Amino acid sequence: MSDSRESVLLLGGSRHQVPAIEAAKRLGYRTVLIDYLPDNPGQHVADVYYPDSTTDREGVIRIAREEGVSGIVSFGSDAAAPSAAYACEQLGLPTNPLESVEILSEKQLFRPYLLSHGFPSPQATMFKVDDPIYQIVQQTSTLSLPFVVKPTDSSGSKGVNVVTELTPSAIAHAVEQAQPFSRNKILIAEEYVEKGYPHLIGGDVFVANGRVCFWGLMDCLRDSSGNGLVPVGKSFPTALTPSEEATVKEAVQDLVSSLHISFGEMNVEVMLDPHGVPHIMELGARAGGNMIPVLMADMSGIDVVGANVTYALGRTDPVMDFDQHEPYCAISVLHCLHDGIYRGIHFSKELERHAYRKLVYVSPGQRVSRFTDGSKAIGLLFLRFDDAQQMHHMLSNMGKHVYIDRVPAPEN
Repeated sequence: MSDSRESVLLLGGSRHQVPAIEAAKRLGYRTVLIDYLPDNPGQHVADVYYPDSTTDREGVIRIAREEGVSGIVSFGSDAAAPSAAYACEQLGLPTNPLESVEILSEKQLFRPYLLSHGFPSPQATMFKVDDPIYQIVQQTSTLSLPFVVKPTDSSGSKGVNVVTELTPSAIAHAVEQAQPFSRNKILIAEEYVEKGYPHLIGGDVFVANGRVCFWGLMDCLRDSSGNGLVPVGKSFPTALTPSEEATVKEAVQDLVSSLHISFGEMNVEVMLDPHGVPHIMELGARAGGNMIPVLMADMSGIDVVGANVTYALGRTDPVMDFDQHEPYCAISVLHCLHDGIYRGIHFSKELERHAYRKLVYVSPGQRVSRFTDGSKAIGLLFLRFDDAQQMHHMLSNMGKHVYIDRVPAPEN
């Protein structure tokens, strides 16, 4: 018997992308999934599965035609977002401009775009992974130390390294660490932006008809006992003053408008410098990781995940207007500071009162790794609080409330 349901193509079936597949099915659509990784969990949820690459643009078009899909969703994936936009443009399906999506997906395009359009941006230089080290040292000598070296086409803090001394060995180490996570083999070195606000401002926003209508701005949390670069959570709302918040929102909307973004969820990272000037570090043409869309749905009562599907199909529902400062809620990323064998996890009674959802990705006996990038997370906690003071106190003392039981891994 043929399936008469309208079909949607989803690019990527990782655990953070499964909610989009589930939302599409819940809304009554037939789901077609592309993901080349053989262990992706999405293949067990989608109606139809293709073990192909989401970055193969012509392959995406071929499958979209064969399956007769009405829309394409790249949920939480920088790598697949250009493929979705390219295929949609070729097939006449709803999309944002391919050129804009490409700019937002690769930092070697994004940084020059910001500068040429009058947006503040840190000093940066780009180079290839196989450029001579002496040449990279010479290029980066114009930057103030310390600076960050990272892939231009990766996410989740993968391959990010801080360079504190301008020596061939330090540069070679940073290149070596970043190279495995770079598909295009282009790296970027950029200066730190001095913070005038204690946190990086992150989270997601949702655009409808060219206007940011859902503001999910959050404080990004870091663990100073780790490498300090990888986010360990998000808290909502931010502690921005009304004036600071208005400045950040104006900058984000101006960038969205300049790129002619029409619809969809976007991941944002903004740094406020000591003069109150917002520096947009990232504006991803996709939903954020660590289940940020799920948290946004929890705090607003709006089906944010489902909206990624319906808007990609040309619908304009649900209405996405949300700009409130309550409730107080957060995501905390469960992680280890050392490699080992996982034996279990324990939470304090106080934390238990605030945790309303727990996701643990590992089982006793499995290996866990030091938290150097988002892929090393062992789970997520979703938390609710009564007020800002209670939230900030607990989040700044998570080490006292979460105990991860692990033993050293045996030597090979």
